[in-house]
Amino acid sequence: MATLGVSGWVLLGLMALDVVIRVIALLVVPRNRTPASGTAWLLTISFLPFVGILLFLVIGTNHLPRERRLKQELAARRIGGRSPSLHVETGLVGAPDWFTEVIELNQRLSGMPLVGGNHVHIHEDAAEAFARMVDDIDRARHRVHVQFYILAYDETTAPLFAALQRAVARGVKVRVLIDFWASRRTAGFRRTRRELEATGADWTYMLPLEPLRGRFQRPDLRNHRKIVTIDGEIGYTGSLNLIHPSYHKRKAIRRGMHWVDLMARFDGPAVAELDAVFATDWFIECGEEVLEETLTERFARDVHELRGPVHCQIVASGPGYANESNLKMFLALLYHARTSVQIVSPYFVPNEAMLYALTNITARGVRVDLYVSEIADQFLVQHAQSSYYEQLLRMGVHIWRYRAPNLLHTKYVVVDQLVSALGSSNMDMRSFTLNMEVTVLLYGEGPADALERIAKDYRANSTQLTMEEWRQRSVPQTIADNLCRLTSSLQ
Repeated sequence: MATLGVSGWVLLGLMALDVVIRVIALLVVPRNRTPASGTAWLLTISFLPFVGILLFLVIGTNHLPRERRLKQELAARRIGGRSPSLHVETGLVGAPDWFTEVIELNQRLSGMPLVGGNHVHIHEDAAEAFARMVDDIDRARHRVHVQFYILAYDETTAPLFAALQRAVARGVKVRVLIDFWASRRTAGFRRTRRELEATGADWTYMLPLEPLRGRFQRPDLRNHRKIVTIDGEIGYTGSLNLIHPSYHKRKAIRRGMHWVDLMARFDGPAVAELDAVFATDWFIECGEEVLEETLTERFARDVHELRGPVHCQIVASGPGYANESNLKMFLALLYHARTSVQIVSPYFVPNEAMLYALTNITARGVRVDLYVSEIADQFLVQHAQSSYYEQLLRMGVHIWRYRAPNLLHTKYVVVDQLVSALGSSNMDMRSFTLNMEVTVLLYGEGPADALERIAKDYRANSTQLTMEEWRQRSVPQTIADNLCRLTSSLQ
C-alpha cells in the first residue's frame, strides 16, 4: 500500500485548508455586506484563496477600534443633546416642499440641525482661498482649528504656517489635525513636520497606524475632511488640501498638471457645527475635550444679529457613524430633483442605489450633467469610474471630461438650481463607506447660483463624451475598466 510522503501530506493539508477557507468565507463574508461587495470578496477568495483571505483580514471590514467607536458615540450624544438649542430659524422662503425631508434625514443620521443666518462665499481659486484664510487667522482672538487630509509646507502654504505661528505668539490656541497616512507619504513631510512644530501649535495625527502602541485599524480608513475654523465665527470647508496645486508629484510637475479645487468660507452659526466636527475628531485622537466651547461660544451673541441669507447643515460621515449619511443625503437629493442636477466629482464610482436613482430621474426627464476629469491620479479609481460611462450615457447623463493636464478635484452637487451640497466627499464607495468626510447642505441666496456658474466654467474647459467616441476605446482599456470595477466592490 502506497504511503504519502512529506510533500504529499503538505499538499493534502493545503487542499484541506483551501476547502476550510472557502466554507468559512461563505459563512462570514456575506454577513452585513451588500450583495455586490459580498460577491466580489467571494470571487476573490475562490480564485485566490490564500491571498484573498489575507486581504479580507486586512481590509475586509471598515469597523473602527472599540475605543474610537465609544468616543464617537459619546461626542454624538453630546451634540445631539444640544441640537435643539443650536437651531436658528430664519425662515425657508421659497424652499422646495421636499427640502424639510432632507433636513430631517440629515439630522437623524449625523445629529446636526439646519441653521440659518450664514454668509457663504465660494473661492474657486486656491491662491485666493489661502490668502483669505491667512487674513482671517491673523484676526483670530481665541482659537484656530485646522484639519486637513493633506498638509504640506511649501511656497504656497508658507504664509499660512506663518499666520499660525503669529496666532500662537498672540496667545491664540491653535490646534491642528492631519491624516497620518496621506500627509506622511507626501513629498517633503520631514520639513512639513519641522515647520508645524515651529508654529507652536498643538497637533496630532488622525487615524495613526502604530500597531506597537495599540493604534491600528484597517489601513485604508482615512480622515478626508478639510476644515478651518477661527474663533467659532469664521469657517472653511471644501475640496482643497493645504498643498501646492501640483501636490509635489513629479509626474504632475513634469506634465504641468494642477489640481482644480474650491473652498467655501462661512460666517455664521454653521461654523459651530464645523467646529463640532473638528472637536469630535480632536477628542477621538488625543482625548482632550473642546466640544463644549465649540457649541456655546458662537451662540453667546444675540441670534438676531445673524443676518446672513444662507441656510446650512453640516453632514459628517464615515465609519464612525452607523449609516452612510453622505450617500443617503445624495440619494435623497437625486430622487427629489425635478429639472436639473449638476454633479462634480473627480472620482465617480456609484453603487447600485445611486445608479437606480440616476435611472429614475433621467427617465423622468431631469437633465443630469456629470463633470469628471479626463485624467486621474489613481489608476484603479480611474478605470473603475470609466466602466460606468456607457451605462450612464445610455441613461442620458451628459458626461463632461475636464481637459488634461489639470485634474478637476472639486466635489459638489446642485439640484434644480436651488439646493446644493459641497465638501470633501467624492461620489464613490470609498467616500461613502471608508473615509471620514464632511459635506455642507446649502439653501439660500448665492451658493447654488455661484456653483452653477462655476460648472459652466468647467464645461468650457471640458470635452463632452459621446457614445460613438466611447465605443472606440481599446480592448486593453475595456479589460482594465472591468477588472477595476470588480475591485471597487471590495469594501
